[in-house]
Amino acid sequence: MCNAEGTLLLPFPPGCRVTRLVRREKRFTAVTVDPNSGHEVRAHTNNTGSMLGLLRPGALALLSPAANPDRALKWTLEALALPGGHRGLNPAWVGVNTLTPNRLLAAAWRAGLLPEASPYACMTPEAKTGDSRLDARFDSDGLPPLFVECKNVTLVEDGQAQFPDAASERGRKHLLELTRLAGEGCRAALFFLVQRPDGDCFAPAEAIDPDYAAGLATALRAGVEAWAWRAHISEAGVGLAGRLGLAPSWAALATIRAPEPCCT
Repeated sequence: MCNAEGTLLLPFPPGCRVTRLVRREKRFTAVTVDPNSGHEVRAHTNNTGSMLGLLRPGALALLSPAANPDRALKWTLEALALPGGHRGLNPAWVGVNTLTPNRLLAAAWRAGLLPEASPYACMTPEAKTGDSRLDARFDSDGLPPLFVECKNVTLVEDGQAQFPDAASERGRKHLLELTRLAGEGCRAALFFLVQRPDGDCFAPAEAIDPDYAAGLATALRAGVEAWAWRAHISEAGVGLAGRLGLAPSWAALATIRAPEPCCT
Protein backbone atom coordinates (compact mmCIF):
# COMPACT_ATOMS: atom_id res chain seq x y z
CA MET A 1 0.00 0.00 0.00
CA CYS A 2 1.24 3.50 -0.79
CA ASN A 3 -0.28 6.91 -0.40
CA ALA A 4 -0.79 9.00 -3.52
CA GLU A 5 1.48 11.95 -3.99
CA GLY A 6 -0.01 14.92 -2.17
CA THR A 7 -1.56 12.91 0.69
CA LEU A 8 -0.43 14.62 3.88
CA LEU A 9 1.27 12.69 6.64
CA LEU A 10 2.64 15.77 8.44
CA PRO A 11 0.31 18.77 8.10
CA PHE A 12 1.86 22.16 8.82
CA PRO A 13 0.21 24.11 11.64
CA PRO A 14 -2.33 26.81 10.79
CA GLY A 15 -0.94 30.26 10.14
CA CYS A 16 2.01 29.45 7.87
CA ARG A 17 3.24 32.28 5.67
CA VAL A 18 5.34 32.69 2.54
CA THR A 19 8.13 35.27 2.72
CA ARG A 20 11.31 35.99 0.74
CA LEU A 21 14.77 35.09 1.98
CA VAL A 22 17.21 37.89 2.70
CA ARG A 23 20.08 35.96 4.29
CA ARG A 24 21.07 33.30 6.80
CA GLU A 25 22.43 34.77 10.00
CA LYS A 26 24.34 33.19 12.89
CA ARG A 27 23.70 29.66 11.61
CA PHE A 28 20.27 29.20 13.24
CA THR A 29 18.45 32.30 11.97
CA ALA A 30 16.93 33.00 8.56
CA VAL A 31 16.20 36.65 7.87
CA THR A 32 13.23 37.03 5.50
CA VAL A 33 10.91 39.80 4.39
CA ASP A 34 7.13 39.81 4.00
CA PRO A 35 6.54 40.62 0.31
CA ASN A 36 3.27 42.41 1.07
CA SER A 37 4.25 44.63 3.99
CA GLY A 38 8.00 44.81 3.44
CA HIS A 39 8.52 44.02 7.13
CA GLU A 40 11.43 41.84 8.24
CA VAL A 41 10.50 38.38 9.54
CA ARG A 42 13.16 36.40 11.38
CA ALA A 43 12.79 32.61 11.61
CA HIS A 44 14.60 29.80 13.39
CA THR A 45 16.30 27.18 11.21
CA ASN A 46 17.42 23.90 12.77
CA ASN A 47 19.36 22.92 9.64
CA THR A 48 23.08 23.08 10.45
CA GLY A 49 24.13 21.92 6.97
CA SER A 50 25.22 24.25 4.22
CA MET A 51 21.85 24.13 2.36
CA LEU A 52 24.04 24.34 -0.71
CA GLY A 53 22.37 26.11 -3.64
CA LEU A 54 19.22 27.02 -1.68
CA LEU A 55 20.15 30.13 0.30
CA ARG A 56 19.57 32.55 -2.56
CA PRO A 57 18.43 36.08 -1.69
CA GLY A 58 14.88 36.56 -2.92
CA ALA A 59 13.96 32.86 -2.82
CA LEU A 60 10.51 32.10 -1.46
CA ALA A 61 10.65 30.87 2.14
CA LEU A 62 7.84 28.93 3.82
CA LEU A 63 7.55 29.65 7.55
CA SER A 64 5.45 27.94 10.22
CA PRO A 65 4.47 29.59 13.53
CA ALA A 66 6.32 28.42 16.62
CA ALA A 67 4.27 26.22 18.93
CA ASN A 68 5.81 27.96 21.96
CA PRO A 69 4.56 31.56 22.12
CA ASP A 70 7.46 32.49 24.41
CA ARG A 71 10.13 31.46 21.90
CA ALA A 72 12.42 34.31 20.86
CA LEU A 73 11.97 33.57 17.15
CA LYS A 74 8.25 33.23 16.48
CA TRP A 75 8.67 31.41 13.15
CA THR A 76 10.38 28.24 11.89
CA LEU A 77 11.85 27.88 8.40
CA GLU A 78 10.19 24.84 6.83
CA ALA A 79 11.11 25.09 3.14
CA LEU A 80 12.82 27.14 0.45
CA ALA A 81 11.73 27.27 -3.19
CA LEU A 82 13.83 26.14 -6.14
CA PRO A 83 14.48 29.03 -8.50
CA GLY A 84 12.30 28.66 -11.59
CA GLY A 85 10.27 25.79 -10.17
CA HIS A 86 10.43 22.21 -11.44
CA ARG A 87 8.28 20.37 -14.00
CA GLY A 88 5.27 22.59 -13.58
CA LEU A 89 5.69 23.04 -9.83
CA ASN A 90 6.12 26.70 -8.97
CA PRO A 91 6.97 27.09 -6.22
CA ALA A 92 8.84 23.80 -6.02
CA TRP A 93 9.50 23.52 -2.31
CA VAL A 94 12.63 22.02 -0.73
CA GLY A 95 12.11 20.99 2.90
CA VAL A 96 14.94 22.16 5.13
CA ASN A 97 13.51 21.28 8.55
CA THR A 98 15.77 18.49 9.80
CA LEU A 99 13.12 17.18 12.21
CA THR A 100 10.88 16.19 9.30
CA PRO A 101 12.59 12.87 8.38
CA ASN A 102 12.18 11.47 11.92
CA ARG A 103 8.56 12.58 12.10
CA LEU A 104 7.76 11.29 8.62
CA LEU A 105 9.38 7.91 9.33
CA ALA A 106 7.08 7.44 12.32
CA ALA A 107 3.98 8.76 10.54
CA ALA A 108 4.54 6.61 7.45
CA TRP A 109 5.10 3.49 9.56
CA ARG A 110 1.94 4.14 11.62
CA ALA A 111 -0.04 4.63 8.41
CA GLY A 112 1.25 1.34 6.92
CA LEU A 113 3.08 3.18 4.15
CA LEU A 114 6.66 2.10 4.92
CA PRO A 115 7.06 -1.43 3.52
CA GLU A 116 10.63 -1.72 4.77
CA ALA A 117 9.40 -1.68 8.39
CA SER A 118 5.83 -2.93 7.96
CA PRO A 119 6.38 -6.32 9.69
CA TYR A 120 7.30 -4.64 12.99
CA ALA A 121 4.83 -4.10 15.82
CA CYS A 122 6.41 -1.27 17.79
CA MET A 123 8.76 1.65 17.28
CA THR A 124 11.03 3.30 19.85
CA PRO A 125 12.41 6.75 18.96
CA GLU A 126 15.89 7.88 20.04
CA ALA A 127 17.13 4.34 20.63
CA LYS A 128 20.32 3.97 22.65
CA THR A 129 22.90 1.56 21.23
CA GLY A 130 26.57 1.36 22.12
CA ASP A 131 27.90 4.89 22.46
CA SER A 132 25.33 6.25 20.04
CA ARG A 133 21.68 7.13 19.92
CA LEU A 134 19.92 6.26 16.66
CA ASP A 135 16.65 7.79 15.51
CA ALA A 136 14.45 4.70 15.75
CA ARG A 137 14.33 1.05 16.76
CA PHE A 138 11.60 -1.29 15.52
CA ASP A 139 10.78 -4.55 17.31
CA SER A 140 8.45 -7.49 16.85
CA ASP A 141 8.35 -11.06 18.13
CA GLY A 142 10.39 -13.42 15.97
CA LEU A 143 12.20 -10.64 14.07
CA PRO A 144 15.65 -9.15 14.60
CA PRO A 145 15.55 -5.60 15.92
CA LEU A 146 15.67 -2.95 13.21
CA PHE A 147 17.67 0.22 13.88
CA VAL A 148 17.12 3.25 11.62
CA GLU A 149 18.98 6.54 11.31
CA CYS A 150 17.21 9.35 9.43
CA LYS A 151 18.94 11.86 7.15
CA ASN A 152 17.53 14.97 5.50
CA VAL A 153 18.58 15.35 1.84
CA THR A 154 18.38 18.79 0.23
CA LEU A 155 21.22 18.59 -2.31
CA VAL A 156 20.70 17.45 -5.92
CA GLU A 157 23.42 17.39 -8.60
CA ASP A 158 22.49 16.44 -12.18
CA GLY A 159 19.35 14.66 -11.01
CA GLN A 160 21.16 12.75 -8.27
CA ALA A 161 20.06 13.41 -4.68
CA GLN A 162 23.12 13.47 -2.44
CA PHE A 163 23.99 13.48 1.26
CA PRO A 164 25.65 15.20 3.08
CA ASP A 165 25.80 18.81 1.90
CA ALA A 166 28.70 19.49 4.29
CA ALA A 167 31.32 17.22 5.88
CA SER A 168 29.57 15.25 8.62
CA GLU A 169 31.58 13.63 11.41
CA ARG A 170 28.32 12.75 13.18
CA GLY A 171 27.06 11.04 10.03
CA ARG A 172 30.22 8.94 9.80
CA LYS A 173 29.81 7.91 13.44
CA HIS A 174 26.29 6.69 12.71
CA LEU A 175 27.58 4.62 9.78
CA LEU A 176 30.06 2.86 12.06
CA GLU A 177 27.35 2.04 14.59
CA LEU A 178 24.94 0.75 11.94
CA THR A 179 27.70 -1.39 10.42
CA ARG A 180 28.43 -2.86 13.85
CA LEU A 181 24.76 -3.67 14.42
CA ALA A 182 24.43 -5.34 11.01
CA GLY A 183 27.45 -7.48 11.83
CA GLU A 184 25.78 -8.61 15.06
CA GLY A 185 22.68 -9.87 13.25
CA CYS A 186 20.40 -6.87 13.63
CA ARG A 187 18.76 -5.09 10.75
CA ALA A 188 20.24 -1.64 10.28
CA ALA A 189 19.08 1.02 7.86
CA LEU A 190 19.44 4.62 6.74
CA PHE A 191 16.26 6.51 5.86
CA PHE A 192 17.31 9.22 3.38
CA LEU A 193 14.39 11.61 2.96
CA VAL A 194 14.89 13.59 -0.24
CA GLN A 195 12.95 16.78 0.49
CA ARG A 196 12.93 18.16 -3.04
CA PRO A 197 11.21 17.11 -6.27
CA ASP A 198 14.14 16.92 -8.70
CA GLY A 199 16.17 13.96 -7.42
CA ASP A 200 15.81 10.83 -9.56
CA CYS A 201 18.15 8.54 -7.58
CA PHE A 202 20.36 8.71 -4.49
CA ALA A 203 24.11 8.56 -3.83
CA PRO A 204 26.49 9.95 -1.21
CA ALA A 205 28.10 13.31 -1.92
CA GLU A 206 31.61 11.99 -2.57
CA ALA A 207 32.98 15.38 -3.60
CA ILE A 208 31.83 16.98 -0.34
CA ASP A 209 32.59 14.20 2.17
CA PRO A 210 34.63 11.35 0.66
CA ASP A 211 34.98 9.75 4.10
CA TYR A 212 31.20 9.51 4.43
CA ALA A 213 30.98 7.95 0.96
CA ALA A 214 33.64 5.40 1.89
CA GLY A 215 31.82 4.64 5.15
CA LEU A 216 28.54 4.16 3.33
CA ALA A 217 30.17 1.75 0.88
CA THR A 218 31.50 -0.30 3.81
CA ALA A 219 28.09 -0.21 5.49
CA LEU A 220 26.25 -1.37 2.38
CA ARG A 221 28.67 -4.27 1.91
CA ALA A 222 28.06 -5.22 5.55
CA GLY A 223 24.30 -5.41 4.96
CA VAL A 224 23.14 -1.96 6.10
CA GLU A 225 20.07 -0.99 4.08
CA ALA A 226 19.65 2.36 2.36
CA TRP A 227 16.07 3.55 1.99
CA ALA A 228 15.75 6.67 -0.15
CA TRP A 229 12.29 8.22 -0.30
CA ARG A 230 11.21 11.44 -1.94
CA ALA A 231 8.97 13.78 0.05
CA HIS A 232 6.09 15.73 -1.41
CA ILE A 233 6.02 19.24 0.07
CA SER A 234 3.26 21.80 -0.29
CA GLU A 235 2.16 24.78 1.75
CA ALA A 236 -0.20 22.39 3.54
CA GLY A 237 2.45 19.92 4.76
CA VAL A 238 4.59 16.91 3.88
CA GLY A 239 3.87 13.44 2.54
CA LEU A 240 5.74 10.63 0.79
CA ALA A 241 5.99 10.76 -2.98
CA GLY A 242 7.73 7.44 -3.67
CA ARG A 243 10.87 5.35 -3.32
CA LEU A 244 14.09 6.30 -5.10
CA GLY A 245 16.72 3.79 -6.11
CA LEU A 246 20.42 4.09 -5.42
CA ALA A 247 22.55 5.40 -8.27
CA PRO A 248 23.69 2.41 -10.39
CA SER A 249 27.27 2.40 -9.12
CA TRP A 250 25.99 2.28 -5.53
CA ALA A 251 23.09 -0.13 -5.96
CA ALA A 252 25.59 -2.87 -6.82
CA LEU A 253 27.07 -2.60 -3.30
CA ALA A 254 23.86 -3.42 -1.47
CA THR A 255 23.93 -6.96 -0.11
CA ILE A 256 20.50 -6.73 1.54
CA ARG A 257 17.73 -5.43 -0.68
CA ALA A 258 14.79 -3.47 0.65
CA PRO A 259 11.39 -4.16 -0.96
CA GLU A 260 10.76 -2.80 -4.42
CA PRO A 261 9.18 0.68 -4.55
CA CYS A 262 5.44 0.62 -3.97
CA CYS A 263 4.78 3.72 -6.02
CA THR A 264 6.55 6.21 -8.25
